[in-house]
Amino acid sequence: MTTVALTPAFEKKLVWLLAGIQFCHIMDFMVLMPLGPQLMRVLGITTAEFGWLVSTYTVSAGIAGIASVFMIDRFDRRHALTGLFAGFILATVACGLAWDFHSLLLARSMAGVFGGVLTAVIMALLSDCIPEERRGAATGKVMTGFALAAVAGVPLGIYLANHFDWRMPFFFISALSAPMLLLAPKLLPSVPARESGPVQIVGTLRMVMWDRNHLFAFALVSSLMLAGFSVIAYISPYMVQNVGLTEAQLPLIYLYGGIGTLLTAPLIGRLSDRIGKARTFRIACLTSVPPLLVLTHLPAVPVPVVLVVTTLFMILIGGRVIAAIALLSSVSHAHVRGRFLSFNSAMQQLASGIAAFLPTLVLTQDAQGRLMHYDWVGYGAVTMTLVAFWLAGRVEIRS
Repeated sequence: MTTVALTPAFEKKLVWLLAGIQFCHIMDFMVLMPLGPQLMRVLGITTAEFGWLVSTYTVSAGIAGIASVFMIDRFDRRHALTGLFAGFILATVACGLAWDFHSLLLARSMAGVFGGVLTAVIMALLSDCIPEERRGAATGKVMTGFALAAVAGVPLGIYLANHFDWRMPFFFISALSAPMLLLAPKLLPSVPARESGPVQIVGTLRMVMWDRNHLFAFALVSSLMLAGFSVIAYISPYMVQNVGLTEAQLPLIYLYGGIGTLLTAPLIGRLSDRIGKARTFRIACLTSVPPLLVLTHLPAVPVPVVLVVTTLFMILIGGRVIAAIALLSSVSHAHVRGRFLSFNSAMQQLASGIAAFLPTLVLTQDAQGRLMHYDWVGYGAVTMTLVAFWLAGRVEIRS
């Protein structure tokens, strides 16, 4: 059941605006990872410190998401999304102005605070405005922002960093986001606040946390993030230091992987509407295991071989995320949807932060600078993928 009825033309504009906002948010999130080798060299940071730069974004987003559970349904969705997007832009500018590890860490934390809640509001707005029978396809379109970030955003960001400075990608994202911020008040529908009066902390927690279906959903998204982000966060250093790619070749991974995801994301969204969201997710989980294992064991091989492996990995990892988001947008009742999705986003971000941090406990560098024990990370990711596969069969679709 939807809260707001939109015309087909307005619905299309809304979906593509949300995809654009998602593009800027995901590019900001993703661009730091391929900048890892450059940041380690220019700022003189260690592998562990780089792990903190990656994980602080998601941990901050998770903490902000938990806090927003008590507030998200007290604001009109239009106002909430516009305000959060403005804060995200300012935080991204601050990333570009950072001068050392600690200032960049603080700026990334602030970007995570706004970006994490931004994702929850985007999904809540999508769920409020798009009927369940078309929600999978709409989710696939919004998630093309992820693919476009990989196809165009991240390679362009790396190009700007290589030819100018590592700060330039953050300034570019801020400039690209500004026109969308101006369009947001005109194109975002008004979805009135669902709550007023005093904040009911205990009542909200009971409504969100004491629901068996919600708990299965939280466990699913957490296992999915542990399964994917533990590997994704260290792809760039592994490819440069172990497989032999140059920093200039790194954009090819994101270019080809993004093109593959861009072409398959809408298909996966429509497939989830046709055969079922849980079934689509479980298929994507199983088919993602072989490229995941190959990637985390990859020796020095020719660039075309690397691109085949990484492209398959990104297509299938992206496919299971799309199916999971479509599934999780339908597991709560309408009156608690915003709070559920906010807490779910918090769990997703916290799990991503933990996933970025946990490999630092086993990853080391040898005398030549190569990453050791990346294969262990792969085995852990496969284990969590199978856990997510099992949990998908326990989640009930409600709306």
